[in-house]
Formats: sequence, structure tokens, C-alpha cells
Amino acid sequence: MAGNTFGKLFRLHTFGESHGKAIGGIIDGCPAGLNIDMDFIQNELNRRKTNQGLWSSPRVEPDEVIFLSGIFNQQTLGTPIAFIIENKDARSSDYEILKNVYRPSHADFTYDQKFGIRDYRGGGRSSARETIARVVAGAIAKLLLKTLDIQIFAYVSKIKHITIETDHSTLDANVIEQNQFRCPNNTKDAEILQLLEDTKKNGDTLGGVITCVVKNVPAGWGEPVFDKLHALLAHAMMSINAVKGFEIGDGFSITDKFGSEANDEMFIQDNQIHFKSNHSGGIQGGISNGQDIVFKVAFKPIASIKKSQHTITKDNTNTLLEIQGRHDVMVLPRAVPIVESMAALVLADAYLLSKLNRL
Repeated sequence: MAGNTFGKLFRLHTFGESHGKAIGGIIDGCPAGLNIDMDFIQNELNRRKTNQGLWSSPRVEPDEVIFLSGIFNQQTLGTPIAFIIENKDARSSDYEILKNVYRPSHADFTYDQKFGIRDYRGGGRSSARETIARVVAGAIAKLLLKTLDIQIFAYVSKIKHITIETDHSTLDANVIEQNQFRCPNNTKDAEILQLLEDTKKNGDTLGGVITCVVKNVPAGWGEPVFDKLHALLAHAMMSINAVKGFEIGDGFSITDKFGSEANDEMFIQDNQIHFKSNHSGGIQGGISNGQDIVFKVAFKPIASIKKSQHTITKDNTNTLLEIQGRHDVMVLPRAVPIVESMAALVLADAYLLSKLNRL
């Protein structure tokens, strides 16, 4: 199975299945001497946890990371950082019904077509449980970027048809984290709660949009042509479970503008370069321009619904399926730290590559 490694210099390799003994990873290329804040890493994992409220799965996992190598006296050694997170609350029996049945819009059918075998317990390797390893690595990447004063924060900007309007330049990450849905404000909380209650009662699920903002990235990061910075961010985001769309800056709405409206005009003031707008989302020609990097990620509704659905069995027989077990109503609030982590991995890699370009 290919495709388990991400990055060029700052690299992450993940392993493990949803109901296996553990999920784990190996981080290679992290510079030596980086101070590791274990409390910060654990807090990042806690942000991704299940059992956070009405909208999330009731699966209860401690999600405590165990580092096996690469860190000594709370500092990185420059050697591979290996880690695991044990699975302690898996209920594999909940998935026996899926042993020979394909869940609609899941990876069940495609995994069988590719490998001829699959782990049907919670989706195995295709489960979003795998993303916990990304959050560990993303936390370490964040600590590296923090030494450069780079800030990454994401928030839920849309749940189904409910859009939470805000100006990202005035956002407070603490306000986002205090909101029960990780929205930038509470103006739509009552409407969202009613939607969640109705959706859960009907055995259905919800999708939406997460917006991510990265501040203080210097101009000059990113590799032109095939490894444009926004192309790598798109790759990273599209690798997250349930993601179906990515747009940077004005995205698809920029097609409604004339060139004179879409261009980000520049000027000098107080001997510093400034831009009149940020339609490009902080990246031009695949390279950061020093402005805030702003992008959006679209998540489809979770495929595991309790409503009856038409599907087929492994021996090509039509059947009806009603999925049981523990599942989220929406993944969005838990996906916020995952989006941030994948952005951090891309930018940590871009930082190390930028240093090579200056040798």
C-alpha cells in the first residue's frame, strides 16, 4: 500500500487501523533542539477527540500519545520521532454486519476492489481515526513554526446551509476554541443546535466548510511549477477524510470579477510592501507573498447514517442497510485541528525547503 508518507524534508509516515492495537507515526526531518511542549501536544489531541457533545461519536478514547524515540529531555534529537496512540475503546462487534456489505459512499467497496481484502472494523485504515497521527505530527510542526511567530487557526464557517459570517483579520483563536461548534462567533449557535438535534433525530448527518488562516508566513515560501504552495495545501486538505473541495483566497467566486477587481495591487508605505487586497489568499505564482494565507475546505456529510439505504453485498446481491454503532453527526468541529495540522505540516516542509534555496 503506497501513499502513507507525506512531505519532502519534514516527513510523516503513519500506520494503524481504527480497531487495531494502535495508530502511530514516524516523523523524519524535524530539526534537532526543538523544545517539545507535551501539554500542548496533548491539548491538540483533545481538540480532535470523540465524545465532545451532541454532534460527535460517543466513543471514549484517552488519546494519549506515547513517544518511542527522537525526543530526549523534552527536546528533539534530529532523529526519527516514533509514536503511538493506543486504541482502547474499539467495539469491533458493532461492525460484524458490515463484513460482507458495502456502506454507501464509504471506502468499503473501493478497498475491496483495490486490495481484495479489507478491515471492516470501523473502516480500518480508511477510518478518520488515522488522522490522530497527523495531529501529533502537526502539533510538532506547529511548535517549529511558532519559533518563527507563525500562527495557524481554523474555524467552522458553514454547517449545511448555515453560514457564519466574520472578518478573519479580526478573529480571536480563543473565541473560536470556546465556541461549542468551533465557529468564529455564537451568532448562529441556536440555529445550529436546532439543526443538529433534528438531523440526529432523523438518523442523518451534516457537512460544511472549515476556513483556515495562517499569519506571518514570510514572502518566498513554496516551490514553483508542480509544488506550488497552494497545490501542496490542496493535496494536504484533500487527503483528509470526507473532504470534497478546496479553494484559496476568493476561490471560485473570483471568476465573477474582472481582472481589475481580482488583482491585489501593491504599494510602498513607510519603506514596507503593502497590498490593497488579498484576493489571492496570500500565495501568488505558487509562492507566499507575505500576506495572510486564507483557504477553505469543504467536508461532505458523514457517510455513516442510520437511515435505511440501498447497497450491495460482497457477492453482488442487492440489500438494504441500516448502520448501527457510534458515529458523528458532523465531523466539522473535530476536523478543525486536523486542517490546522495538515497546514502546519505543509508549511514546516516549505520552511525547511526555503532554507535550502538560500544556501
